[in-house]
Amino acid sequence: MPSNQAGQQPPVCDYEGSDYQQRFWDQGEREYEDRTEAIAIKRLLLTSGQRLLEVGAGAGRNSPRYQGYEQIVLMDYSTTQLEQARERLGDSERYIYVAADVYRLPFVDGLFDGATMIRVLHHMADAPAALASIRQTLAPEATFLLEYANKRNVKAILRRLLGRQDWNPFSREPIEFIELNFNFHPAAVRGWLRELGLRVQRQLTVSHFRVGLLKRTVPTGLLVALDSVFQPTGNLWQYTPSVFVKSQADERVAAAAPGAFFKCPECGSPLPEKNKTHIECGSCGSRWGYQNGIYNFKEAL
Repeated sequence: MPSNQAGQQPPVCDYEGSDYQQRFWDQGEREYEDRTEAIAIKRLLLTSGQRLLEVGAGAGRNSPRYQGYEQIVLMDYSTTQLEQARERLGDSERYIYVAADVYRLPFVDGLFDGATMIRVLHHMADAPAALASIRQTLAPEATFLLEYANKRNVKAILRRLLGRQDWNPFSREPIEFIELNFNFHPAAVRGWLRELGLRVQRQLTVSHFRVGLLKRTVPTGLLVALDSVFQPTGNLWQYTPSVFVKSQADERVAAAAPGAFFKCPECGSPLPEKNKTHIECGSCGSRWGYQNGIYNFKEAL
C-alpha cells in the first residue's frame, strides 16, 4: 500500500456517537474474541513501564489490561468513545484521554515506552503512514503491540479455492472488503514495521475458532483454552483472521525531554500546559480544546 502524497489527508473511520462498545462487545456475542485477545495482550506486553499510548482506545475495553504501566494515554478519534471510557475508568492521573487523528498525533517525539494498536489498523486507508506516525512517539527500546486483520486466513483461502472470492489472499497488497475496512498480508505488515525500525520479536495467531457454529455449540471456555494453546504457532505461520505482533523500537528517535508531552498538530511545536478550556500554541497560535476531561486535537478551535 503506497503512502499518501504529502498534504493529502487519508479518510478517517469515525465512531462518533456510535454504541460500538455495547452493540459489538457487550451484546455482540464476542466473549470468545475478547478473552483470547486478553491472553495475547498478557503474553506480549511488558509487565511494567512508565507511559503507554493506546491508539484507538475506544471505550477503554482493553485499558485495564495494561496494569504494569504507570500512565496510560487513551487516544481515539471519537470524543464520545472517550467519554464512555472515562465513565468506565474514571478520572485519575493514570489515565489521560485524547481525541486526535492518528495521522497527526499531538505528542512529542519519543514520549512513550509502550504503545498498542488493537482492532484499529484495519480502518487505516494508509496503514504505513499511520504506523510511521505512531513510530515517532516511541522512545528507544519501546514496545509496540500491533493487532491486524489477516487477509491470508483459512476462510479466505477456502473461498478463493471454491471460486467464491475474486481477490487473492496470498498477494501482498491490502484488500478493502467494505469501505474503510482492510485486511493485510502478514509479510506486508512485517515489512512496514521493519522499515520503521521496529524489530519484530514475537507473533501470535488469535481467534483460531472464530466460526459462528463453533461459538454457538462449543463452550466458550474450551474454545478459549484451545486458542491459547495454538497462539504461539504465530511465530511459524499466520492463517487466523487476527494476528498480534510484538516489536521493539530502535534508537532512531530519541527519548522525549523531561516534562515534554503535547506538540501542536499544525506546526509540531511543543505545547504549554493547558488552562481550564484549551491549550494555545505559542508558535502558530492554534488553540486546542479541553472539555470534560478530554483533550481535543481533532480540529483547532
